[in-house]
Amino acid sequence: MTMNEYAIEVKNLCIHYKGLKSYYIKQSLLSRKRQKAEVFQAVKNVSFSVREGEILGLVGKNGSGKSTILNAVAGIFAPNSGTIDLHGHSVSLLSIGVGFQRELSGRENIILSGMLLGFSEKQVRERMEEIIEFSELGEFIEAPVRTYSSGMYSKLAFSITAILETDIMLIDEVLSVGDAKFKKKSYNKMKELIEDENRTVIIVSHSAETIRKLCDRVLWIDAGEVRMFGETDVVMKEYEEFMN
Repeated sequence: MTMNEYAIEVKNLCIHYKGLKSYYIKQSLLSRKRQKAEVFQAVKNVSFSVREGEILGLVGKNGSGKSTILNAVAGIFAPNSGTIDLHGHSVSLLSIGVGFQRELSGRENIILSGMLLGFSEKQVRERMEEIIEFSELGEFIEAPVRTYSSGMYSKLAFSITAILETDIMLIDEVLSVGDAKFKKKSYNKMKELIEDENRTVIIVSHSAETIRKLCDRVLWIDAGEVRMFGETDVVMKEYEEFMN
């Protein structure tokens, strides 16, 4: 496959949620009258494509729809309309809030997560010690994940995705979690992974430095819509001026 062919094509993506505003929730609790759920448009007619081997940065304010888009590309959220085509590529989502069974140990979660990514149990077990060593969790790998701190959780999540390599990697803010030593190690590992010209990456980050260093192009999402899409320097200049 050549660099000109797309690994990800998203066309006219729309995702909405039904929910009650906090005011209406209070009113519902105070009266027996059922309130009508409002429809919240999280993603509105978003289209973009990512070439094989390209690194795309996804930027925008909190609540703009970035994580929702990543979850849709990963297959966790089903779009209400529009299409997502990964052209047969394997995909993994690296996000602090996704994927672990809290009552299972770290070791058991490695096997489960690996199999959910499409690897066989044998393939996961072959890389098990490498994953554990990279995670720096030591004896805690045998403890239930519910006992983990957010830093430990993110270390394990990053290690699984980094060692069990997929064609497409979706990274949601995890490079900003953990102690300084692990941040540096994970950043260097990520650079090593994405230097493989066949691997396609989408990174969500609030770090302008990370986006500028790693990304070929940037997609700026604002209130669920595409505000700007293009070369990294051009988009980041406009985005940083907007945020300041």
